[in-house]
Amino acid sequence: MRKREIIAVLLLACTVGALACTSAIVSGRLTANGRPLMWKNRDTSDMNNRVKRIEAHDSCYAFVGLFDARDKRDTAAWMGYNEKGFAIMNTASYNLNHDTVPERDMDREGVVMKLALERCATVGDFERLLQSLPKPLGVEANFGVIDAQGNGAYFETGNFAYTKYDLADAPDGILMRTNYSMSGRPNDGMGYVRYENEKTLLAPHIARRDFTPAVFTEQLSRSFYHSLLGRDFTHDTSVTWLVDQDFIPRRISTATTVIESVLPGENPLLTTMWIGLGYPPCAEVMPVWLWEGGVPASLQGQGPKNHAPQCDLVNARKDSVFSIARGNGKHYLDLRMLYNAAGTGYCQVLTPRNMQAYQAGYAELAKRRAQYAKQAATAKKNHRKKK
Repeated sequence: MRKREIIAVLLLACTVGALACTSAIVSGRLTANGRPLMWKNRDTSDMNNRVKRIEAHDSCYAFVGLFDARDKRDTAAWMGYNEKGFAIMNTASYNLNHDTVPERDMDREGVVMKLALERCATVGDFERLLQSLPKPLGVEANFGVIDAQGNGAYFETGNFAYTKYDLADAPDGILMRTNYSMSGRPNDGMGYVRYENEKTLLAPHIARRDFTPAVFTEQLSRSFYHSLLGRDFTHDTSVTWLVDQDFIPRRISTATTVIESVLPGENPLLTTMWIGLGYPPCAEVMPVWLWEGGVPASLQGQGPKNHAPQCDLVNARKDSVFSIARGNGKHYLDLRMLYNAAGTGYCQVLTPRNMQAYQAGYAELAKRRAQYAKQAATAKKNHRKKK
């Protein structure tokens, strides 16, 4: 893409910057099946998200991405992966930039990520894209990327420069980010408590090397552990109301998404995006794939408002969790709606259902994996005959 075309895309974008987010990239050596994982618990001011498959066009790769409902032109993707198995996400950072770029020229992270999904096949491709894009970029973010070769990295990226943190260099095989950058101004930014929450909750899985997507969607995105208070409220039935502050799931959380990569040599179309759309503690998890019919209709934007029916359903559940409308009521959540002694809370009901969805999804992946392997063997055999 020529530079002036890129500039035009950046200027025309109608985007909303992510307010927060909690994330992680996990090496295949820590996962139960050897496939790398990338997770993002998305926090944003736009409560209506949707998933869309973008067809390959003009030398661009086909991809699936998470979009804001009101972004009807699909200008900004907030997480996704493409047909080459390249995947990307971001968390907002608040301690990188120290410049005079006007606010009107900022919040371009989603535009950069869409460009990456269209153009990049590897982590290296993304680094070259960052180097080639016109500056200032209009971003302040931790971009997380993985590819089908098992590579992963965070790029802590400001308007004029970036710092790369390679997954291969991570001693524990995992990288985590919230809303500050390790290369940024010390003790500035946001998300320090959430980062400690994440470290504590993931420590047992690092030790056991048993990561699965469900660790993130069914545990972290539904956990009310608070590291600063040193207390886990998740299953505390003595608690009714909680102040919505510094937990991983927040009132502005709009999706929990895990992209599960492939083993080296596997067909990248087997990459899977497991997503709980809407407020994560109230969400069902569904698999998303790039093949035909791989994006459930309930996750796609529909109607004049371009809302995903599944997101609307989950938002309605969330309204019963944050049920106080007057005064500062929106800052208080009714924990009984999520976890209670009777076992009827949304998390208690939905988690077993989600585990069944994982089981069904992996069964479909096994069938596809066998199908692709057979096709590859046939193609190899035919190639030998031609020789």
